[in-house]
Amino acid sequence: MRRQLRKLRERNNITQSAASRIAETSPQSYGRLEDGRRTKVTDLALNALANAYGASDSERRLLLGLAQEIRAASASGSGWWRSYADAIAQGFDHYLALEEAANWVTSWQTAVVPGLLQTREYRRALTWAASPKRSSEEVERILDVVMPRQGLLDREGYRFEALLSEAVLRYCVGGPAVMADQIRRLLERSEDRGVEIRIVPATTQYPVGLIAGSFVLFSFPPLPTSRLQEPPAAYKEILAGDLYMERDIEVARFSEKARQIRHVALSGAESGPALSSPLPNGTPS
Repeated sequence: MRRQLRKLRERNNITQSAASRIAETSPQSYGRLEDGRRTKVTDLALNALANAYGASDSERRLLLGLAQEIRAASASGSGWWRSYADAIAQGFDHYLALEEAANWVTSWQTAVVPGLLQTREYRRALTWAASPKRSSEEVERILDVVMPRQGLLDREGYRFEALLSEAVLRYCVGGPAVMADQIRRLLERSEDRGVEIRIVPATTQYPVGLIAGSFVLFSFPPLPTSRLQEPPAAYKEILAGDLYMERDIEVARFSEKARQIRHVALSGAESGPALSSPLPNGTPS
């Protein structure tokens, strides 16, 4: 909903402060709404915003439908991670929300295994590398929060496409034993229905993926009641912070890059032997 609200507001050159007055709420509450954080908003307020934004009938129905979905998700316990805000990196809760709402996720990675496929030990090694001053208790709490999301891979109708540079398999994250277990996990998950793992070999002569850098694409199912579809989104992690791309032209660029990467990637069947090959240090996968 946050993306739809911001898109409509910016299209009409209306500030968040003005939007908060239209919705008869505080600027802070409206800001939380567009940030995707939990806040109370009524259909009456959403209709007032839709009127001010000149929303079409389909845009209005999508906005109201998304609000209904959020309420239903809250009642059913979705968004469970929100109570662990202290253990989640700033902004990562929005990523988790997109990941859970999606029904098709494409992850292109040039250096690390995607989170949905990581073993706990592999994730622990990455967490220590990113935050070496954290206590053991803090690290374990982070792992307790982020690892359960892997249950999404078992959800009916959920599709996860992992496009991995061969370098992902060659970095010895956490040591040989950790990497051996991690590659076994990739092999196991590659057999799951709805999970596709494809390797881009280092010998490819068309390095479009290296130029693009790692990114994730999210596609969403139709809303249950209205059957309207929320537009796809793209995500890119950089050292300075997370980037969420939501404009059609931005997402289209990443979708095209994903298409080009698929063109040079091994097939799922061909990627199995690539995963099974020995690691450079001699440790068999």
